[in-house]
Amino acid sequence: MPVKLISGQRNKDDVVAQELRNGQEEVATIENHLRSPTLMMLVLIAVLGALLYIWFLFNPANRGDFIPYVLVIVAESFLLSQVLLSLWTVLASGYDPRNYEFHAAQNRLFRKLKSVGETVQADMTLLPLQIHGRLITVDVFITTYGEEPAIIRRTAEAAAAMHGLHRTTILDDGSSDEVMKLAEELQIGYIRRNSNVGAKAGNINAALAKTNSEFFVIFDADFVPSKRFLFETLPFFENNNIAFVQTPQHYDNLNSTISRGAGYMQHVFYALIQPGKNRFNAAFCVGTNVVFRRSAVMDVGGMYQQSKSEDIWTSIKLHEKGYKSVYIPNILAVGKTPDTIKAYTKQQLRWATGGFEILFHANPLRNKNLTVDQKIQYFSTVTYYFNGVAALFLLLLPPLQIFLNLTPVNLHIPVFTWALFYSGFYLMQIFVAFYTMGGFRLQTLLLANASFPIYIKAMWNALFHREQAWRATGSIHKLDSAFNYIIPQVLFFIFLLGTSMVGIWKSVYTSQFSLSLFWNTVNVIVLGTFIFIAVRENHQQKRALRATDVPGKLLQGAHA
Repeated sequence: MPVKLISGQRNKDDVVAQELRNGQEEVATIENHLRSPTLMMLVLIAVLGALLYIWFLFNPANRGDFIPYVLVIVAESFLLSQVLLSLWTVLASGYDPRNYEFHAAQNRLFRKLKSVGETVQADMTLLPLQIHGRLITVDVFITTYGEEPAIIRRTAEAAAAMHGLHRTTILDDGSSDEVMKLAEELQIGYIRRNSNVGAKAGNINAALAKTNSEFFVIFDADFVPSKRFLFETLPFFENNNIAFVQTPQHYDNLNSTISRGAGYMQHVFYALIQPGKNRFNAAFCVGTNVVFRRSAVMDVGGMYQQSKSEDIWTSIKLHEKGYKSVYIPNILAVGKTPDTIKAYTKQQLRWATGGFEILFHANPLRNKNLTVDQKIQYFSTVTYYFNGVAALFLLLLPPLQIFLNLTPVNLHIPVFTWALFYSGFYLMQIFVAFYTMGGFRLQTLLLANASFPIYIKAMWNALFHREQAWRATGSIHKLDSAFNYIIPQVLFFIFLLGTSMVGIWKSVYTSQFSLSLFWNTVNVIVLGTFIFIAVRENHQQKRALRATDVPGKLLQGAHA
């Protein structure tokens, strides 16, 4: 049944609609750049810069002391390989999967209802959907686990209002009576299970066991879909080999350093990398804003439950079976990206652990059922989080020079020569980002450099099958300090700060400026900024607790 509009719904719809329009305009601009010959030229120059930097690093005449040289070779070799694979993928990102078959299917997706006397049913949510000229059924699942009812309401109302006849159901793993009442109020489905086995994947599988639609859509609780979602995605299923259609994650809360950095990081992935993976039939599910063919998912035993990265595991299983996936860059849902250190840390830890689990226990390169292109694309994805190890190695280089006079590069090489090769590699990446994305975010660099402990912890979790655990509980009885999540960053900041002081004393004493001192100071500033954000978040939490009349004594002993 259609959802009744409540007070204020029109204003919220207008905000979401405007955000969707803004996103689509940006996507259109990026797509034009991706099809431009200028991109090919920039990518070729970037590849040339990378190859020249490789030659510089591996040239025996440029080799410095053994330990820092090995650290540089390992770190930069990984970064270079990731950049080359990314550039290769970006070159393929101009591919558009919307062919004639898609547009023809889209034109006949909605079966028109017959007139009743002089009245015609105008409710778009009741228009029957058809593929291959026959009626189809669609379930829309909203997965929840403790989110605020107001957030769930916003998504549920929008999901129920999507064009095309479908059934919207809240899958409540939080067992909330308030959410159950919300579903009753909105006249939509509600499913609660007795346990949380299998986490989100188990939640979806439990719903699949109680429903029977041919297609099902998944939305996280905080992603508000466009009314056109089904119209833009279902026509692809005219191809019986399509298992799922994925759309981007787009965010409307880019109002903090953390959210802007995390949002832009994801924006690059959804605007450049996923479209490129499309060309190789390697675009994978990201857990929300996606439509699945039920028969394909059941063919691989349901959503994969043995990992919290059920989305990419399920994608691999489907690709192993020979199914195809489709990714379209259309912004069809608006959600929230992490805007605090706690939220960002937990998200990245979960994603990175899932990536390492795939690498260590199901290495795509050894998967005989994937194509060569799919192996390379999946391998590139699951090894991305080795960026944490590379960042740690590079952070250790300045202290080695300042304390032990160990340098990775031959000291007889002029600084200008090193800078030329170094900038040829890194600056060209920035130029590509500026051309394709229209800008570059320093907040993203901040998060990339400060996230190394998260990724190393994730690698440890995946290697030894350890669950993610945090001492902080998030209880309302005390501050859930941001510092509970960044202790390694704080310790490293103290170490690097001391290293800079020693470096300054050493430079004054020898009357020589050290390039290592410069880089070490930059790293101190980066980590210092991250710590400043944590301090600011703690102050905001204190104000929020006071605003909710929490007794002052509960704030005692909280982290500053």
